[in-house]
Amino acid sequence: MTTATAAAPIGNTVYTHPVAKVMISIPDNLLERLDAQARASRETRSGFLRRLVERELQGDRGQRRKELEEILGPLVPMGGDFARLIREDRESH
Repeated sequence: MTTATAAAPIGNTVYTHPVAKVMISIPDNLLERLDAQARASRETRSGFLRRLVERELQGDRGQRRKELEEILGPLVPMGGDFARLIREDRESH
């Protein structure tokens, strides 16, 4: 795996820090469909794939939360100022 930085934006992909370059293997017809969809979305291939991966991973996080809630029940928002609560607890002893 290598990293590189681009000096200028390419399409909708702007690199502001080193990024990994990866090589993947997919069937030609799928690559053609991917490129067509990226063009229709006015994105680069890399930008389009990045957006799809981020969306998929975000959905996975939501699915994990749902599974945890099924096991543990609804998560209760704690809210509040934890530092203040800890200080008050320490000072009360």
